Amino acid sequence: MKTIRLVMLGFGNVGKAFVELIINKQQELSDQYDIRLMVTGVASGRHGCAANPDGIDTSRLLAIANGSGDFSALNTLPGICDSITLINACPGDVLLENTPVNHVTGQPAIDHLKLGFERNMHGITANKGPVVHGFDTLTGVAKKNGKSFRFESAVMDGAPIFSLFRYCLPAAQLLGFKGILNSCTNLLLCRMETGESLEEAIRYAQTIGITETDPSADIDGWDAAIKVAALSTVLMGIPKKPVDIDRQGIRGITPEMIAQADTEGRRWKLVCSARRTSNGLSASVAPEQVEADSPLYTVNGTSSYIQFEMDNLPGLGILEKDPGPRTTAYGLLSDLINIIKDEI
Repeated sequence: MKTIRLVMLGFGNVGKAFVELIINKQQELSDQYDIRLMVTGVASGRHGCAANPDGIDTSRLLAIANGSGDFSALNTLPGICDSITLINACPGDVLLENTPVNHVTGQPAIDHLKLGFERNMHGITANKGPVVHGFDTLTGVAKKNGKSFRFESAVMDGAPIFSLFRYCLPAAQLLGFKGILNSCTNLLLCRMETGESLEEAIRYAQTIGITETDPSADIDGWDAAIKVAALSTVLMGIPKKPVDIDRQGIRGITPEMIAQADTEGRRWKLVCSARRTSNGLSASVAPEQVEADSPLYTVNGTSSYIQFEMDNLPGLGILEKDPGPRTTAYGLLSDLINIIKDEI
């Protein structure tokens, strides 16, 4: 049986869900893939860092993460004080980079992943920043070192978006896509349909952990724009940054507009789209009224949906219903398993 050593950067809800997932699936992973997953390093902005070449006790790791303790109690290597020293000192086969997204530069995640490749580790991330701002660089460094760069969870959590094109759609040219990619704004618009103001809907979303204390990245369309940029860059081969996307958020949508659309049999949705043109790529994020016959019409709550248009497949859609941290964690695990399968 092969032991796969994991170094984890970022240990919030997704990191905890990932460790719980690999604990629950350890027998299945052993039986189906003949592998054993072992966490040898972890770094968290809240709980500090720890490294143990013989494997960190994941039960203790989760107990500390769910409380107020420090990971240093699990450390057996000297000098581990931040993510960089952890990557340099901790033996690992796979680096899972899940630090908070930087919409503007993608840092420090780009530097973390680059160093991981140079330290002979595969790189997996749920972070959209390095996919958009460092895709070519990271892909090149990974290839140079004989490693893989994977990021399934960067868009639509664990839904197979990138791997769909990587494995299942050979020689398919993507002409465009359209969908709902930001679950927070979709929930807010649905709450406003019940009569809540935008501010009331935001307060509810904050209580259930769907949005941050400052919700502007969602409300103003930045999260949706970086996802459009990621899909355009990776799947269409047309590099884009969030600032390149024609972006409009939902601040201007009022309860009166919501009610008027309802009387006319339509719903407001924050729609993400991109399409090849003779001039390159037309890409946007903007609120739209969708008709009842649109596949976007029935996407409720925190669900997401995307429809692809290809040269030989005019309409292929994927719906993800009410994702959560465990869904994102599964995307990380699927990337890990696919890396292992590709190496066999």
